[in-house]
Amino acid sequence: MLCQVEQLIEPGDANAPAPQPAQVAYREYLDDTPVSHAALAAEIALAISYNGLNQAVMMVSPGNIEDFIRGFSLSNAIVDRLDDIHDIRLTHFDQACQADVQISSRAFWALKDHRRQMAGTSGCGLCGVEALEQALPQLEILTPTPLPPAAHFNGIRQRIEQAQQLARSSGALHAALYFDADGQALLCREDIGRHNALDKLIGALQFEGLDARQGFVVVTSRCSLELIHKAVRARLGTLVSLSAPTALTVRWALKHRLNLIHVPHRNAPRIYSPIQEPTA
Repeated sequence: MLCQVEQLIEPGDANAPAPQPAQVAYREYLDDTPVSHAALAAEIALAISYNGLNQAVMMVSPGNIEDFIRGFSLSNAIVDRLDDIHDIRLTHFDQACQADVQISSRAFWALKDHRRQMAGTSGCGLCGVEALEQALPQLEILTPTPLPPAAHFNGIRQRIEQAQQLARSSGALHAALYFDADGQALLCREDIGRHNALDKLIGALQFEGLDARQGFVVVTSRCSLELIHKAVRARLGTLVSLSAPTALTVRWALKHRLNLIHVPHRNAPRIYSPIQEPTA
């Protein structure tokens, strides 16, 4: 139960990184073992409303909340551009956070209209169609971007581990990272949710005014279709995954001209999109 407001986040602290993991006691499942302590990742319930209209509740890591809200709003097509977000006000509770987001009238009208259409399909036999349209949406075809040089992937797993400060101490965290045109890791966002990590990174890229098409984005998690949707909506050029993509994910990357690369543990990186036929 949420019984006490801790604070209203001040503007300078609203996008603060996640606090250090908490030390939690545990005992191994053996006889006569002493009590030990482990650093475990934090999570909170985040409720997001737009212009007073409740939109979503989800579990997230408590750091970089403003980045997440910006990225979530963009990648879920609630707003078309960052200028549509006028204000983000965060209220923290004991184990939760309320985000009151003010968006432009145009974006809010479109959001309400979409919610009305969803409600109107109840009982008419179109609910499945609506769900499929959300799962397989019409997305803009990207302008092709050159593939990153192969040298940028040398030792990339080790460089990702170095950038994941929270995961080094607590584990159980996904990450999304932006590497610039020189192959240097400029941004890293971590979260218990793989979608959340990418949303945070997208929000950070937009806020910093960085052109992600000049470098590449890496996700440490499985590359799901939703991550492709988010990457295309955010107009990324290259998405790199440390876990193998699915066949459908590859088809969508090819269709939307998103570069898709898999970096296996022990083998050379694999390019799934674009596919170039070998010359004769």
